[in-house]
Amino acid sequence: MFFAYFAGMLTVLSVLVVTRRNPVHSVLWMLVLFVHIAGLYLFLNAEFMAAIQIIVYAGAILVLFLFVIMLLDLKKDESVRKFQNQWFLGLVIGLIFMVVLVSTASKITVIPPLGEYSVDAIKSEGSMMTIGKILYTEYLLPFEIASLLLLVAIIGAVVLAKRRIE
Repeated sequence: MFFAYFAGMLTVLSVLVVTRRNPVHSVLWMLVLFVHIAGLYLFLNAEFMAAIQIIVYAGAILVLFLFVIMLLDLKKDESVRKFQNQWFLGLVIGLIFMVVLVSTASKITVIPPLGEYSVDAIKSEGSMMTIGKILYTEYLLPFEIASLLLLVAIIGAVVLAKRRIE
């Protein structure tokens, strides 16, 4: 029953995020969406993922979206009406895409092999210890590459901000 609630709410909230005309309202609906995703993670006994969902997405990513929305000149864009007569074409393309997606997904029968970490092993060791062990052994290179990319992005943002001040 809880899973059905979260699944239904995620669907409704996703539609609300996409269909709102006011971008600030879309971001607020996205905040509610992220909280429901965190609740779904809690339902699946993934407390760490729920905490990361709230901290990273509901905190940092949503603030980034709000800053981008504030920097854009949306009043000018709202006065110009675009794409008034293309809704039917978009609906047809969307339905074709859904038919292809459902037909492709229905043919997939791959069941992945069970991993070496069972539920009992994770409970005995702890989910944080298991995530850390996998992250720093099997996925060390992608983790370090992501760290370097974030460092380059931070340095680039500082350089761009410094040029504007001068």
